[in-house]
Parts: sequence; structure tokens; C-alpha cells
Amino acid sequence: MNAGPASFPDRDTVAEKFGSFSEADQSFLRLLMENPEQDERLMDGLYRHLDIASEAKFLNSLKLEKLGQWLGSHAPARLQMRLMEAGRSSQHAAYQAFKAGLSKAGGLERAFPKA
Repeated sequence: MNAGPASFPDRDTVAEKFGSFSEADQSFLRLLMENPEQDERLMDGLYRHLDIASEAKFLNSLKLEKLGQWLGSHAPARLQMRLMEAGRSSQHAAYQAFKAGLSKAGGLERAFPKA
């Protein structure tokens, strides 16, 4: 029974990495972003992390904005549009803080420069 490389990591593991966001977690996420086959897992984990943050009693918007800035700076061009879509997918303050960080990083502009 070989589930293939896309079965690891699951969305909860990726969400935990976004949540703790230590140096080791950032290295793990960079490695995950290098492989286009893992894009779905990365995005599922991001949505899970944003959902957990939006349901929390205390919203750490600065941490979410920092996450958005980091992803906007480090994610490859193929993910920039999907990351911005994630930030725009809800009007909740958690999503808005993430989107603000993405905008500050300017990853979408680098991925799709204006002509």
C-alpha cells in the first residue's frame, strides 16, 4: 500500500508548522514549497491554520501578518496567486491580517509584473 508522496504531510501537520513558525518550521515549509506536487497540502494546511486562528479567542494579527509577509517573500511565483486568494477568501480579521502581510511583501507583483 503505497500512498505516494502527496500523503505526507497532512493538513494538520502543515497547519501546526504555520502556527509555531520556528526556524525549523520555516525550513520545512521552504522544502515543501520547492515541490509543486505538495502545493495542495501546503494550501490545505494554510486554510486550516487560518480557520483555527479565526476561531481562537485571541487573534494574534501581528503573527498572521508576519506569516503573510514571509510567504509573500519566500513562496514561488506559482503559489502567489493562490496565497492571495486565500487571504481574500474571508472577511474575518485573521484572513485580512494574512492578506495585509502578503500585500506588504509584494510577492504577487514580483510574480506577475505590470507590463
